Amino acid sequence: MIRKCLFPAAGYGTRFLPATKATPKEMLPVLTKPLIQYGVEEALEAGIHTMAIVTGRGKRAIEDHFDISYELEHQIKGTSKEPLLHEIRALIDRCTFSYTRQREMKGLGHAILTGETLIGEEPFAVLLADDLCENSGGQGVLGQMVTLYNKHRCSIVAIEKVPRHETDKYGIVAGEEIGEGLYRVHDMVEKPSPEKTPSTLAIIGRYILTPDIFDILRETPPGRGGEIQITDALLRQARKGRVLAYRFQGQRFDCGSVEGFVMATNHFYKKFHS
Repeated sequence: MIRKCLFPAAGYGTRFLPATKATPKEMLPVLTKPLIQYGVEEALEAGIHTMAIVTGRGKRAIEDHFDISYELEHQIKGTSKEPLLHEIRALIDRCTFSYTRQREMKGLGHAILTGETLIGEEPFAVLLADDLCENSGGQGVLGQMVTLYNKHRCSIVAIEKVPRHETDKYGIVAGEEIGEGLYRVHDMVEKPSPEKTPSTLAIIGRYILTPDIFDILRETPPGRGGEIQITDALLRQARKGRVLAYRFQGQRFDCGSVEGFVMATNHFYKKFHS
């Protein structure tokens, strides 16, 4: 039922300057794979084959990565280096990639609305590549959410518990637990202060959204920071009982921060070299 995954990838990645001055943050490598490739692999594992990517100026490297490089392949053909391209070639062969540009940075809600032309009138996933998720030996986070969507047929956000002093970094949800790790959301707040937060359940970069979200986003005024916030739009759905929050199985690395990026690199290095 979920056929498309939207990747908002137009941000500047300022926390990684100067590395991101000419390189998209989504192309920063954890070991030998860029962040966005991990995301595409997670979407494919969830049964999604159409990748819709919202880019911006200076992001051509993303398009080039998910394309064939005939010169490079010719140069390494028949050498020990050739197998190193097998994974990315498999993704290129199995997936369809489409792109559109976000001309102005007006928040995640605006980025998702920009992707409407690539999605159309159907439910879809959203994956933020700088939230690198892994569930060793089990179903990926997006796959877990697709399974839930097939049962409940409403918008779903992935959540994890965070320390109270960090709630001002996230969208926070509150609701009633209706199953193990599954909540029916009745409130959502964008980056509340620790004193005013309704809970410590933080939204991370995995969503499944129903297509009416586009009409809601069009009517959503700018919120915190003058940006169009996806949490504001989701709250309108939540007030009708149509948003679930899911405490996923697995581990998430915040690769939008240098500390999280280093943790992810160390984790995957130990995994593959131990």
